[in-house]
Amino acid sequence: MLMANPAVLRNLLEEYEALVSLHAETGGARARQRMEDVAYTLCVSTGTKDVDSALAAARQQLGSGAGR
Repeated sequence: MLMANPAVLRNLLEEYEALVSLHAETGGARARQRMEDVAYTLCVSTGTKDVDSALAAARQQLGSGAGR
């Protein structure tokens, strides 16, 4: 299985978490769309089918405590 570049994976995690926070605060359509785009990229990068699995896989690949 191909592994995503750790720096790219870390950036995706950080961006997704920031977008979740932004969307919770503003509820904006642009933030939601970007969040969906980043979630899709995380899924593709980790070989998973849903964002929760992608987040878990990314954190596992980066080592415990990565992201949040």
